[in-house]
Order: sequence, then C-alpha cells, then structure tokens
Amino acid sequence: MAIAYLGLGTNVGNKRRNMITAAALLVERVGDILALSGFYETEPWGFESENFFLNAAVKLKTSFSPLEVLQITQQIEKELGRTEKSNGVYHDRIIDIDILLYEDEVLQIPELTLPHPLMHERKFVMDPLAEIAPFVVHPVLKERIIDLKERL
Repeated sequence: MAIAYLGLGTNVGNKRRNMITAAALLVERVGDILALSGFYETEPWGFESENFFLNAAVKLKTSFSPLEVLQITQQIEKELGRTEKSNGVYHDRIIDIDILLYEDEVLQIPELTLPHPLMHERKFVMDPLAEIAPFVVHPVLKERIIDLKERL
C-alpha cells in the first residue's frame, strides 16, 4: 500500500457536490481517504474567469501504481463532465484531480511528473495540502510542505 496526496479543484456547476462526488469516487476506485482538507475558495490561476474555484487536498492509501491512479482519476474527471485536460492552457472546469505526491516517488515521464512540478508555486494547492500534510517533505525540494507554503 502507498500513500498519495491529490489536489481537487472545481469552478463550475455545483462546486461542493463536484468535490464530494469526486472524493466518493476516489474512495470507491482508488483507495481509502485518510484525510480530506477543508474546501478553499480561490481565484482562478493562469487564466481569467468570473468563476471562483473550490480547492481541497486528499490523503489516500492505495494499492495502485502512480500511472494507474492517473488513469483512474482521469476517468473520474471524464465521468463528472470534464472534456479536456489543460495542457498549459487553463480554463473553467467541472473537476480537476491532480496527483501531487505519491510516497517519495520522483518520476518524469510524458504522462506524469511526480511530485507535481508546480505545486509549491500554487497557494491553492499548498494551503489545503499543508492542512493535512504539514510535515511531509517534498521529495525534490527536501522541504516540509508547511515551510514551502509559508513562502508563498
């Protein structure tokens, strides 16, 4: 079993329901949620929108590999109505599920980079993650999540 931290975000539709449904599907398909942060209302990052986001972080215990978790989370996104991934151009979305950390794994392949390459630059990721994992050490930067958050 492995511990993974995921980031959740939504800015269209019934945002609370989107988050709760995504969390329920993660439990059903990926593994047990050991911790779920509060929901944080945040401004859009990297694009203009009048729709604010809800963001959260989850700590999961899973028997799946990082690529399997990625495939499952992408399927959940599609089922909830997400039509496309960002690929560098950001837009409104019904749900976004990102793998932030997977154990101490460092991975860089076309499908997935671990840890998430921009997580430490994003307050909307670090605030909820620091709530549930303040003393987890970023495997590349070798700093605690709480310390990385404090510098934002």
